[in-house]
Amino acid sequence: MEILRVENLTKIYGKDSTQVVALDNVSFSVKKGEFLAVVGSSGSGKSTLLHLLGGVDRPTSGKVYIDGQDIYNFNDDKLAIFRRRQVGLIYQFYNLIPILNVQENIVLPLSLDNREVDNEKLDEMLKLLGLENRRNHLPNELSGGQQQKTSIGRALITNPTIILADEPTGNVDSKSSDEIVALLKKSNKQLNQTIIMITHNMEIAKVADRILKLEDGKIVAGGNNYELA
Repeated sequence: MEILRVENLTKIYGKDSTQVVALDNVSFSVKKGEFLAVVGSSGSGKSTLLHLLGGVDRPTSGKVYIDGQDIYNFNDDKLAIFRRRQVGLIYQFYNLIPILNVQENIVLPLSLDNREVDNEKLDEMLKLLGLENRRNHLPNELSGGQQQKTSIGRALITNPTIILADEPTGNVDSKSSDEIVALLKKSNKQLNQTIIMITHNMEIAKVADRILKLEDGKIVAGGNNYELA
């Protein structure tokens, strides 16, 4: 079943001589439960694509459908609510709240939405993340890998339609990087979580079901096939 559809997505910055086409008429779809890696050199448009998919920015033209809904038909307030409930965002630099402990950071999206915390689900999440013994620790008491695992838990706790991960291993050591990738793969398989991950590392990208490659704002491989051409 298709969970994401992108149609003729274009993003242009600037005007006239300063104009930059960051994304150029990009179209592709993602199935529910698929793990898609997006690769490309710096300036290829992959971060711009992720921001548009997550509703963080709006396109110059084109459509993004998540679970059948055209997300850019929403006004800013409705888009913010949709993003909080349906899109899990994982950033390179964690973005944890320093005065909140691990479990408080994980359940933050639920708290912001005035939703009750299922303590059994929280316990299961902490076990999945390997953070059972760190639940009351503050971010500055954690390693980089543990902080990133906390941010992954925060993204997963709402059971979002889609997870968007922006270079999730870019700020951790190689051992933690392997653990983060394994955790994403585990959540993909065990929870049937749809994941789109940006990475510059082709070895990491190979854990995905499909690799989509961007160059100069255009898809050059993986747009319609389930392997990199």
